[in-house]
Amino acid sequence: MAQAPSLAEKNTMKKITLRIARFNPANDDAKKFMEFNISYEKWTTVLEAILDVKQHFDHSIAVRYSCRQATCGSCGMIINGKPRLACFTKISELNSNVVTVEPMNNFPIIRDLAVKFERLFDTHHKVKPYLIRDDTEISSSTKEFLQTPEELEQYIQFSNCIKCGLCNSACPTMATDSSFVGPQALAQAYRYVADSRDKGKDERLKIIDDSHGIWRCHFAGSCSQVCPKGVDPAMGIQLLRGYMLGFRS
Repeated sequence: MAQAPSLAEKNTMKKITLRIARFNPANDDAKKFMEFNISYEKWTTVLEAILDVKQHFDHSIAVRYSCRQATCGSCGMIINGKPRLACFTKISELNSNVVTVEPMNNFPIIRDLAVKFERLFDTHHKVKPYLIRDDTEISSSTKEFLQTPEELEQYIQFSNCIKCGLCNSACPTMATDSSFVGPQALAQAYRYVADSRDKGKDERLKIIDDSHGIWRCHFAGSCSQVCPKGVDPAMGIQLLRGYMLGFRS
């Protein structure tokens, strides 16, 4: 059976140099780059280019991906200096003849483009990302916990978080404070504090009222700029501080 041609073999006019960071912490002292000349079409994504390199040139490149439709959040990486999802970034939109891909900042590197997510998930769990209620047991008579559209509007955008880690990668405080809870977890804390069905507001505010919690945020705003789902962690942190300072109830 004939093998499908690689992107490098297709007869298209547009080509780029794909620079892929290589680093294995078990063997390497520093990161290095490998370069590949790749042809691309209008809708070719960065992830497709990386997978093409893996299939036709070097299968040993480590990259994490899953859904390929900007839903699972697995393929976060630094693309031309900015945190992005590789499956959601089209090469044609980068307006560059060179595309450089690197592992996300502020995450330990497993190998090449794959990073560890333990810190993100630990801080996510720390803020108790679930509804807290007095009626912990659902009885047979329990019905829906209804909300008005206005109540839903208070937190709905923060429900779109896919835990891709791009906001934490862009955060300058994450780079300097290894204990900082981070914009992803703070945005999720706001998501539940603002939910009219939840009764855990005081418990969550106590958790983030810490020297490595909400007060460590310096409002660089880069977390909101890189979110692929339109979540605004910086605004969530501002609104949380309103609760902390008594401006909101």
